[in-house]
Amino acid sequence: MIFDFRFGDRENFYPVNEQSREFRCLKRYESTRLADRKHFNGKMSVSVIPGRERRGKQPARRYCFDSGRRIAMKLEQTVQGFGEEWLRNRFAQPRAVAPVTTGDGHLFREAEALRPAAVLVPVISRGGDLSVLFTRRTDHLHDHAGQISFPGGRAEPHEESAAQTALRETEEEIGLAADRVEILGSLSEYLTVTGYRVTPVVGLVRTPLELRPDDFEVAEIFEVPLAFLLDPSNHQRNSVVHLGRQRHYYALPYEHYYIWGATAGMVMNFYSFLTG
Repeated sequence: MIFDFRFGDRENFYPVNEQSREFRCLKRYESTRLADRKHFNGKMSVSVIPGRERRGKQPARRYCFDSGRRIAMKLEQTVQGFGEEWLRNRFAQPRAVAPVTTGDGHLFREAEALRPAAVLVPVISRGGDLSVLFTRRTDHLHDHAGQISFPGGRAEPHEESAAQTALRETEEEIGLAADRVEILGSLSEYLTVTGYRVTPVVGLVRTPLELRPDDFEVAEIFEVPLAFLLDPSNHQRNSVVHLGRQRHYYALPYEHYYIWGATAGMVMNFYSFLTG
């Protein structure tokens, strides 16, 4: 279990009756795709209660129901919460999890025209806390200029696996040596509008980091806490009209960074895999 559910307000939490109508509604809400959560309008509302500086005052998310009852969900890791072993175990367990999204590259190109590519989803452990590394691309690049991305790129003909591609591209882009990365597994393929069939490869990165970014491709490197990415209240689903078609895309704003598009779609699949 990732989150700790309790009845009450943000000051006092009491054990939840998991057979209650409200708790069953909450669990259905958390397991429902973002696009379908509108069906819960009128039955419940969700608000975030920010954390405080004082010890013991964790942030929480409050669910208010039409019955007048409330459930507060402390955004607090359990004893066996996010950590290296937890992450390894999620990939070690044989599970079939449907992706949240596979991209919409197939709308603009035939399947055989999509070129293979791979990215690394670098998960970094510091003192038991996990974070995910992202890059911001330089503004002069032809594809995805200035956008947030994972390190990666197109596959070379001689490469035998997506992991090999992801590790090579990552070392070229940010200088992260392959021997610093423990490959855990891969996520579902993502089809991009730029014509790539991208395989996200998840790797656990050993610290300390010794990065040497390629100034031509990489403008900035930053990290986002994994707990932030796994909190559904930080997930957005938006739409835009592109080339006469309405496209839906995911977004995860973090501080002054706007993670969206293909990268956000892969993060959503990562979220689905870890929490499914």
